[in-house]
Amino acid sequence: MELESLFNYIKKFITLSDAECDVIADHVKLRDYLKHQFIVQQGDVCKYESFIVSGCAKTFFLDTEGNEHVVSLAIENWWAADLGSFISREPSDYNVQCLENCRVVQFSYEALEQLYEKIPQMERFFRLIMQNAYVAAQKRVLRNHSLPAKERYLIFRKQYPNIEQRVPQYLIASYLGITKQFLSKIRAEIILEG
Repeated sequence: MELESLFNYIKKFITLSDAECDVIADHVKLRDYLKHQFIVQQGDVCKYESFIVSGCAKTFFLDTEGNEHVVSLAIENWWAADLGSFISREPSDYNVQCLENCRVVQFSYEALEQLYEKIPQMERFFRLIMQNAYVAAQKRVLRNHSLPAKERYLIFRKQYPNIEQRVPQYLIASYLGITKQFLSKIRAEIILEG
């Protein structure tokens, strides 16, 4: 079943009956995106919380000079959206673009509100994943302001061992807040130490 990975993920946080899984299935949509296609574009309202079943995506923004700044990367069993836009229903500050062909399960704002009414523990589930995301974002900000680039890169590799082979180095460099040249230098140092 296409939604099995979503249900397995949700069940790590809350208990769901088969009937509740059926209700969820009735409130989501499966969508395929091609490599380079946008799930969300800066300036548009983010209409969906997207759970990645397969593929890889990046969340980024463009500054006034047109430079790309990667805020997050997402692979299977991760979420991709501009949460601020999704919640506020205001234009998005971020782009979410597929780095590979992606299959996602999408929750619209209205569908989520209905699910919260029908399955109250879904509200708990989303609260828990939002709390985890907030804590992760806070830790990332702290690391970016307090750790040298090499340590940030080593933490990135340890936390996300499956991403580095799938994402171009310049995007990892952008995520870490360094240049691709500096990342190459760090990687060369690690190999020499190795």
